[in-house]
Amino acid sequence: MAEEKNDGIFDDGKMGEPQEFVNPEDLYQELINHVLRYHPSDDISMIEKAYKTAAEAHKNQFRKSGEPYIIHPLDVAIILADLELDKETIVAGLLHDVVEDTIMTEADLQREFGKDVALLVDGVTKLEHLPLSTGTNQVDEKLEMQAENLRKMFLAMAKDIRVILIKLADRLHNMRTLKYKSPESRQRIAKETLEIYCPIAQRLGISKIKTELDDLSLKYLEPDVYYDLVEKIAVRKSVREKYIQSIVDEVSEHIQKAGLKAKIDGRVKHFFSIYKKMKNQDKTLDQIYDLFAVRIIVDTVKDCYAALGVIHEMYKPIPGRFKDYIAMPKANMYQSLHTTLIGSSGQPFEIQIRTFEMHKAAEYGIAAHWKYKDASDGKKVETQEEEKLSWLRQILEWQQDLSDNKEFLKLLKNDLDLFSDNVYCFTPSGEVKNLPAGSTTIDFAYSIHSAVGNRMVGARVNDKLVTIDYEIKNGDRIEIITSQNSKGPSRDWLNVVKSTQAKNKINQWFKNELKEDNIVKGKELLNNYCKTRSVNLSELLKTEYMNAIMRKYGFRDWDSVLAAIGHGALKEGQIVNRMQELYDREHKKAMTNEEVLASIAEAGNTSMAKPAMMRPKSGIVVKGIADLSVRFSKCCSPVPGDEIIGFVTRGRGISIHRTDCINMMNLPVIERVRVIDAEWQPEENPGKYVAVIQVFANDRKGLLVDISKVLTERNISIQSLNSRTNRQGIATLQLTFEVESREALNRVIDKIRSIESVLDIERTTG
Repeated sequence: MAEEKNDGIFDDGKMGEPQEFVNPEDLYQELINHVLRYHPSDDISMIEKAYKTAAEAHKNQFRKSGEPYIIHPLDVAIILADLELDKETIVAGLLHDVVEDTIMTEADLQREFGKDVALLVDGVTKLEHLPLSTGTNQVDEKLEMQAENLRKMFLAMAKDIRVILIKLADRLHNMRTLKYKSPESRQRIAKETLEIYCPIAQRLGISKIKTELDDLSLKYLEPDVYYDLVEKIAVRKSVREKYIQSIVDEVSEHIQKAGLKAKIDGRVKHFFSIYKKMKNQDKTLDQIYDLFAVRIIVDTVKDCYAALGVIHEMYKPIPGRFKDYIAMPKANMYQSLHTTLIGSSGQPFEIQIRTFEMHKAAEYGIAAHWKYKDASDGKKVETQEEEKLSWLRQILEWQQDLSDNKEFLKLLKNDLDLFSDNVYCFTPSGEVKNLPAGSTTIDFAYSIHSAVGNRMVGARVNDKLVTIDYEIKNGDRIEIITSQNSKGPSRDWLNVVKSTQAKNKINQWFKNELKEDNIVKGKELLNNYCKTRSVNLSELLKTEYMNAIMRKYGFRDWDSVLAAIGHGALKEGQIVNRMQELYDREHKKAMTNEEVLASIAEAGNTSMAKPAMMRPKSGIVVKGIADLSVRFSKCCSPVPGDEIIGFVTRGRGISIHRTDCINMMNLPVIERVRVIDAEWQPEENPGKYVAVIQVFANDRKGLLVDISKVLTERNISIQSLNSRTNRQGIATLQLTFEVESREALNRVIDKIRSIESVLDIERTTG
């Protein structure tokens, strides 16, 4: 989807970004130059067509800095070109905002650019804004939305990973241009970036994007820390550069003498990496060993280890600071040799040694697999891609297993934890296991199989018996002792294990083990709910209604539905109301036209009834009869386009409600016979209909002005406005105004939703 229309200037030294207020044509030429550098085909016709389409679609849109809005999709496309992605992705990057922000439709895109591009743009458009916790008591109310949006994101990624690559490029450019947003928005967007997008970029192995997002997030979340680091690292910059260059020169000389062909360069590590180590290790800048890094890139794995031998001959390595990520790659398939050494001046520095292929994989990650390759590479690429996406498949499995959104969010946050490191250990057969730092033998057992973890009674580490909460160290060889007589995991294990996978499997065991208890509890909750509302549950428990519920919520049998109600994953009210709705459709008493007219006559409106073929003044047809006396209920304020029903009142004609109106859903059974079919009739001259919405936002000066401006620009007058602000600074505004249709209302809602500080918008439902 389109990010908020941020604006700003571009920082120097970032990949593929132009100078401030550049000419779009110059920027487009830069994009083409990027693509032609790596793409085997010089046919740019589709990219050129996409640029012209986007430029036309956004021609009257401007950013807050005054730049034409087309600058944003151009820069997004350049970031994607820097990742050397295929042309379809570049085109989708140029067009990623046209469906949401302009009149262009998905069908238009598919017709003009093909199904692949249309699906990519649609996938990005559907990735809605992810609300973060505000630290208020509204957090629980927003968990459902947050979880569903995250689920949507991972499903989109699983469908085509290029969707998230475009989204990452979109977010990166918005982070680069964040300076014109309010301090509150900068903090919110930076926090969202750090919690969601940085970990995803890391998981996909795209350091080219991840490191820049890290630094920009730090810049806006901790500006004092960021600029203090910048200042301290800049001190004696020339001395530091001279020192790094001297190491590069020394290393180059020895590598050449050893007969190795290599590319060697040096750098200061990026700010967020330094900040993270200072914070986690409680150290000052002077105490960070690997502030400097020298990178050696060679042709083969054999040359990597040969270069390592040369380096360890030259400099004294710091004990415990060597990591072999070639033999044991990181979870995102990153590979390299890392060693920290003492220079001739006593200054510690890090050397990373990798092949050119490893370097490209480290910079581009999963994006590397959309470059054009020979057919002979296809199988190898497919295997690497599968390995990189194994964590995504795991998340999708959680989504199927966990109907509890709070639990899903907790597991996801743990899995995307930025500050976790890894330990490497071995099975008795020598297989490498990569686990989060702090993992125990229980984590190890569940990494092998859930059955091994559930039957675990003990463990041996390096042939010695240990307690099951033993914390694994790098290089440990672990054997799990199991027993068929094991009673299963203990709840205390949840406080011991570190990995998300283990926690999920332990929780699943308890859910399955306690399923019978949860089924009983679920039955009780359903019975009690129906008793308090005078609902005959036995009438609802029919096969067709239960099957509909199981299909809707993805359960295989009715006992699983009851168990979900029992442990709180489903609310009994939502199940009963849905089944009651299905029952009413089948059993509601048919009312004759005479009865309807008689009801109207009670209100003195009999003369208004006219033949059905005449155009209804109200725009409503009830039971096939047009132009009856109807009134629109104030509890849910239906507008054309909403699904509606009629309710025969006593002495006041027929009231029209939305089908999701709470008052209609909670009608007593005895009153449900008064519900009749109603539908909208096309009108030659559509009238105005009252709509009521509630806006939830972080309170700030100018909020009302911004909301009023949206309505004024659309020539909509506000009939009433009520507002209140709670102690946590959350403002609730109820707006009443007139619109022609649900489509027009949705456009207004979408525009208000994009206003700074707005958290959510709801229509009244009774």
